[in-house]
Amino acid sequence: MTEVSAAERDLLDAARQARAGAYAPYSDFRVGAALRATTGEVFTGANVENAAYPVTICAERVAVGYAVSHGFRAFTQIAVIGTGPLICTPCGMCRQVLNEFAPSIEVLATSDSGEVARFVLARDLLPEGFGPAALEDV
Repeated sequence: MTEVSAAERDLLDAARQARAGAYAPYSDFRVGAALRATTGEVFTGANVENAAYPVTICAERVAVGYAVSHGFRAFTQIAVIGTGPLICTPCGMCRQVLNEFAPSIEVLATSDSGEVARFVLARDLLPEGFGPAALEDV
């Protein structure tokens, strides 16, 4: 298990608390996310499923949308917890959204078992990701 600081433990706890608000009547797979801005503020989100599956929104994107709508655009860490014993990492769409704002964000992925894995988005989860720089001089 990865060692975590007290601040990281608080972030993981915020993600766990956010997960309680998930709306997941179809999959019963609840996810919570807690996103830390560079200023220290934390924004949380939970997944919101929909009967039309493609319009379901993940916890990470809820947290990013919440933060962005409050004027925050720079982030240092995100904690993610799903339902069950396996660690939960952001899906591909969430990785892309996180890459838009913070390619070097640290991802703390955890599970009900308490195991925590640490990743750096651009290095470990989305190498060679498409971002704003790709559109420069277009």
